[in-house]
Amino acid sequence: MPILQEIEARVESENLYAVGYLSYEAAPAFDPALVVRPADPVFPLLWFGLYAPPQEQPLPPADQLPKLEWAPTVTRAQYNKAIRAIKSYIARGHTYQVNYTYRQHARFQGEAFGLFTALAQAQPAAYAAYLDMGEYAICSVSPELFFTLQGEHLTCRPMKGTARRGLTLTQDHEAAQALQASQKDRAENVMIVDMVRNDLGKIARTGSVCVPQLFTTERYPTLWQMTSTVMAESQASFSQIIQALFPCASITGAPKPRTMQIIAELENTPRRVYTGSVGYLAPGRQACFNVAIRTVLVDRRLGVAEYGTGGGVVWDSTARGEYDESLLKAKLLGKQPPVFSLLETLLWQPVEGYFLLERHIQRLRNSAEYFDYPLDSERIRQALDHYANNLPATPQRVRLLVDRSGKQTLERTPLDPGSVTQPVRLGIAATPVDPADPFLYHKTTHRVRYNEALAARPGCDDVILWNTRGEITETTIGNLVLRLDGELLTPPVECGLLAGVMRADLLDRGVVQERAIQLEELAHCEEIYVINSVRGWRKGFLYKVVW
Repeated sequence: MPILQEIEARVESENLYAVGYLSYEAAPAFDPALVVRPADPVFPLLWFGLYAPPQEQPLPPADQLPKLEWAPTVTRAQYNKAIRAIKSYIARGHTYQVNYTYRQHARFQGEAFGLFTALAQAQPAAYAAYLDMGEYAICSVSPELFFTLQGEHLTCRPMKGTARRGLTLTQDHEAAQALQASQKDRAENVMIVDMVRNDLGKIARTGSVCVPQLFTTERYPTLWQMTSTVMAESQASFSQIIQALFPCASITGAPKPRTMQIIAELENTPRRVYTGSVGYLAPGRQACFNVAIRTVLVDRRLGVAEYGTGGGVVWDSTARGEYDESLLKAKLLGKQPPVFSLLETLLWQPVEGYFLLERHIQRLRNSAEYFDYPLDSERIRQALDHYANNLPATPQRVRLLVDRSGKQTLERTPLDPGSVTQPVRLGIAATPVDPADPFLYHKTTHRVRYNEALAARPGCDDVILWNTRGEITETTIGNLVLRLDGELLTPPVECGLLAGVMRADLLDRGVVQERAIQLEELAHCEEIYVINSVRGWRKGFLYKVVW
């Protein structure tokens, strides 16, 4: 393609950086056998700017994610019909897999760069990019690598396979393991890997194509993705690389030419930048391009934002499963994720030191891994030891906070002896908690739901929370233990609660047992206790509760 050749020539001769995108509908320019829907007559098929060498700058603080009313370009009935058609094509041997997608549109009059920073906070991504082209802006937070070029070394990392995140670290690991073991996802992934190997083989040095990593799971804020890495050595030019690889096999299906014909038949709008590629070419044969998924296109002419979503459909796919997956991939468009620090509250005593310290550190490590916060456990221990050297010789309540950057902060307040011995007046929360909320399972400074629950019950010291299934969970500052029929029982974590360190210690020692407890059982329990590692066991009683 002459324009790509000209871009490459100027990059090398003038020491410039080319930054831009290729739209999905540009594909026939590289191979006439690749069929697409008629392109948008206004939106450029390709756009690149030529720039002086870049300067590294920090991303400014994120804006609030705007509340947009997204409307899909297909109805659920149309979506189901398309999936049936795809499975018919598969049954007749036309294709093995079709990456079927649709668009969502929303009115948007805001600042595009602010939208990008909000999306980048909602889903930190290695291949994020922002392009402002005047009439259009591209806000891409893509996690998928199309290719990198470093001299003669080419790397592709196709992404195929999706799973919902777990709520706790244990559940999260189980979700990742299930994705990695999924025969359906592995079959889809290896099918795309074979296509990428074939595409690279067109331009690679003979025998250099290899797959060093197969079925790797990668964690993102709302989902797990499965990737594989394919590498090759090549002396091909930039335009030859694009001609051989574009569009990425992971967003078409197999075989590519026939499957793209099916996509053009079934999808009702052009994809434009979605599933195309955004990236840069630098001097010395250096390049990095993403697969433009998780990408919002802002059309300033019309005041509209566009977001594409979809997934690979194979024979054993279901319309409901694929539709749910497409919604999962669009989840980053929803509520702005809160800014929060991880939190541990510890009891320190002059002789005993920190109570249940190792359990606190392990819980902190689990949450740091879950939320991808950097954490150095040894530095935490050293900081706590140093802090203890300057504490007064009376029991203290010590708060340890770790923010998104890994910065740690320590605070203290004297422990009020009365707060340990005084009975707790307990109300019952006015509304239930949702056990699907991951913040219930991790101790953080994001405490809106707890503060609101307590504020709704004036006169109470604390509030008993309960979930959408009518099961009690915890209080706003501790776990619950009830004596029922002579047994000491505490709700299981799956009900939607924080696994307190004292609770864990009592369970390990067999002092208490786990059982789901219905809200109405509170009326018949012999005793209620609120427990945590700072104040220990505190007896509670229901205050102004009418059954």
